[in-house]
Amino acid sequence: MLHAVVWCRITIVVALLGLSAPATGSAAEPAPSAGVERPLRLPPGPGNPRNSEGAFITLKDGRVMFIYTHFDGKGSGSDFDHSHLTARFSSDGGKSWTKTDTLVLENEAKTNTMSVSLLRLQNGDIALFYCRKNSLTDCIPYVRISRDEAKTWSEPQPCITDIPGYYVLNNDRVVQLKSGRLVAPVAEHGTTAKGGFDGHGIVMCYLSDDNGKTWRRNQTKFDGKTATGRTVLQEPGVVELKDGSLLMFIRTNGGSQFLSHSKDGGETWSAIAPSKILSPVSPASIKRIPKTGDLLLVWNNHENIDAARRGKRTPLSVAISSDEGQTWTHVKNLEDDVHGWYCYTAIEFVGDHVLLGHCAGDRRTNGLATTQITRFSLDWLYGK
Repeated sequence: MLHAVVWCRITIVVALLGLSAPATGSAAEPAPSAGVERPLRLPPGPGNPRNSEGAFITLKDGRVMFIYTHFDGKGSGSDFDHSHLTARFSSDGGKSWTKTDTLVLENEAKTNTMSVSLLRLQNGDIALFYCRKNSLTDCIPYVRISRDEAKTWSEPQPCITDIPGYYVLNNDRVVQLKSGRLVAPVAEHGTTAKGGFDGHGIVMCYLSDDNGKTWRRNQTKFDGKTATGRTVLQEPGVVELKDGSLLMFIRTNGGSQFLSHSKDGGETWSAIAPSKILSPVSPASIKRIPKTGDLLLVWNNHENIDAARRGKRTPLSVAISSDEGQTWTHVKNLEDDVHGWYCYTAIEFVGDHVLLGHCAGDRRTNGLATTQITRFSLDWLYGK
């Protein structure tokens, strides 16, 4: 059990890091699809080898805040280099963004602080989730709460205290159910016989029924083992369906996203199974569109993929489902660069538009090194 949240003031300060974001693609990068905007791109620069995944929150004053992972120092920008959390803001629905970074949280770990989820809780507070990565055997998600619209944050509280280990909680993954329960889908990873990172994850959820003060592990976990071998399971996500059940989607090496369902708020889950959401070894994202009630899927669509893109995190695609994830229609590509590396997507709905925050680097150098915000209208999505 966790202690009650102890409040402290963490003042957000402005760090002028000199990162200016072009409003559109440059000559060095292919133009986006017609109807699709790139209002913000954050490529790496001196002393900043990588800008990576993040999450959005719409503040009560109408501004949209995007917190992302900013890598610093002289490292190459690997997942085990030093990083902190920083933010950009938009006052016009995501059409334009502030030109400099606002520091949100310094690095709190021996390695890095990254993988942000932001959630407006039912009581009006904002929850900030992130991972503290100390080593190959110590990576734990933490949560802080803000009651003043992200100006200050509470003391950090670990979401996992029962079994130490290396847990991956992707960015923009924590959800709050209609019941008020918080669900954090995670994958626990061990080390190989030689001491390296074991890519085979054990998928489970941690649950909180008191707005993140205390957490417990659910009853079901998946390790991918079958009678004929083992499927790689990684980076799960969860979305609540209209009937109150939950849909879990899991990154795999099986050629598609694997799916599971829960009818008891994430306590227990059905056996995982392959889906028709064909993809490489790359995470998908699914959220409900408030204005229509349909589900939005963002992923690397590998149905009928050509040889040049096979196995790679391109294209970046979207689709909608009007039947709670049974079928997907209106499939469109947002980005289709053969060298692009599109993944770790955060989703935010602002009025009649969709904002996506995601990695969009060049895989020939570091595909995870550039953060991009993509914007498009619901009319474009539905083909109106």
